[in-house]
Amino acid sequence: MSIVSRFAPSPTGYLHLGHAYSAWASWRRADVWRLRLEDIDATRCRPEYAASIAEDMQWLGLDWDGGIRVQSAHFPEYAAALAQLEARGLIYPCFCSRADITRAMAAPHAAEGVYPGTCRHLPAAERADKIAAGAPYALRLDNVGASAQAGPARRFFEEGTGWVTARPERLGDVVLARRETPASYHLCVVHDDATQGITHVIRGEDLREATHIQVLLQALLGLPTPVYAHHRLLHGPDGRRLAKRDHSMTLREMRAAGTTAARILQNFEAA
Repeated sequence: MSIVSRFAPSPTGYLHLGHAYSAWASWRRADVWRLRLEDIDATRCRPEYAASIAEDMQWLGLDWDGGIRVQSAHFPEYAAALAQLEARGLIYPCFCSRADITRAMAAPHAAEGVYPGTCRHLPAAERADKIAAGAPYALRLDNVGASAQAGPARRFFEEGTGWVTARPERLGDVVLARRETPASYHLCVVHDDATQGITHVIRGEDLREATHIQVLLQALLGLPTPVYAHHRLLHGPDGRRLAKRDHSMTLREMRAAGTTAARILQNFEAA
């Protein structure tokens, strides 16, 4: 079986060593390797960051197959997938503010870190009135209804672990679209992985939990479930994992300082 994998960063900043490791981890195992830009967040993504991703991959010698898939060019496809779920009664508008959600999650009966479905049971008339009045809202997946429609427990194969039963309830009613962003990460990633024929999703362990909701979406949309492998994350000298928000040293900065791509890949091999 040929392994088709991908690297799918968001162009919200310049790539750092952790991104390079994730790209290399999937590239080195793939027979076919795709490059995808997850640029659905128009408020944070920038053309210069998108251009630098391809430049960094070329510098590292990680060659991809085919063109670069850019998510912002495929919003109609995601809207069609969302419409399928909406037609089955699995989508509802959520009018909660961030403060509302924080308070709801802090309630004694709430599951830790999971949106408790505050707006799930709002009457249709009240929803319509709020939307007509211009109230901001997000579209959430009715996790309970979705799990019921998807049928018996779903499984996915995690390398190093074996078969895992998906527990999408651990993530609650996730957001699938917002007014300013017509599709979410979860919806886009399952659609794109199927469209690009991805057989193996090789990514950082920080996305391991996301697999549970993505397997549910795959079942609902009739999409195949890839094999999953979640690799370790790289950490800096301070013990914190490398992250854009912490201004970790970028590949561009390393290149300018004289670091070679060969040295980086050798270090990955030796780790």
